[in-house]
Amino acid sequence: MEELYFTAGTAGIRIDKFLAEAIPDVTRSHIQKLISTGLVTVGQKAVKANYKTALNDEIAVRIPEPEIPDIQPEDIPLDILYEDNDILIVNKPKGMVVHPAPGHYSNTLVNAVMYHCRDNLSGINGVARPGIVHRIDMDTTGSLIICKNDTAHQALAEQLKEHHITRKYHAVVHGNLKEDSQTVDAPIGRHPVDRKKMSTRAPHGRQAVTHYKVLERFGEYTYIECELETGRTHQIRVHMASIGHPIVGDTVYGPAKCPFKLQGQTLHAKILGITHPSTGEYMEFDAPLPEYFLELLNKLRDR
Repeated sequence: MEELYFTAGTAGIRIDKFLAEAIPDVTRSHIQKLISTGLVTVGQKAVKANYKTALNDEIAVRIPEPEIPDIQPEDIPLDILYEDNDILIVNKPKGMVVHPAPGHYSNTLVNAVMYHCRDNLSGINGVARPGIVHRIDMDTTGSLIICKNDTAHQALAEQLKEHHITRKYHAVVHGNLKEDSQTVDAPIGRHPVDRKKMSTRAPHGRQAVTHYKVLERFGEYTYIECELETGRTHQIRVHMASIGHPIVGDTVYGPAKCPFKLQGQTLHAKILGITHPSTGEYMEFDAPLPEYFLELLNKLRDR
């Protein structure tokens, strides 16, 4: 069980609000559950969610380790772009979660990969994320690396850390971008109000850099390629929204209503380039655009 300690520097703030700001990775609703089960104390006494802090309150929070169910292999078809004894490159479909998490313990990419690879998966990220080096959002499609052993995993994790992996995404955004190419360099962190979102205005954001270039213009919409220099959560979605050009279909960072019948954002991880962990050879993989993306481009060309 993880234990966290805080000293209140301000009086009159509800304890659940204070802790939601102090622990950005834990939702306010989860904090309220911790409070209701007596896992939050002030001066060693349990409090209720409506308790208001006093100056210099000594606050303790105990967070139980999450219970991870036994993750089962599932016979789910995979679109394999490349495979050898070290790595597996897959083209993830829209609507598929990469790894198990609360509310998604089956039908994930990990369930499918466990069935395909059997026991040949790296264990560095634990039982819930075997083989997973990086991830993309549920409604983002495209290429992902799976590692079959710890040596390959360590090598690719280092490439990712040093920004040596090529990651180029294709997207359709709202509006007509002024420049043919540009760089968005703006830190990204947890949204200060909506904890489910990320923001370039977060108080403790981490450096995030996205390079984009225009591929095709449609007046009200623009088809672009984005290359990641860093890899923050929702990075491309947040960066493009921050400059006034949210991704089409992204109802989280863009308009609440989409003018086209889409399931989530029009974002596809198209090009993935790595240095092979065993041979040292640079390899690049191209995930074909999915059918929904091609249909949208054709509609925009016909307008």
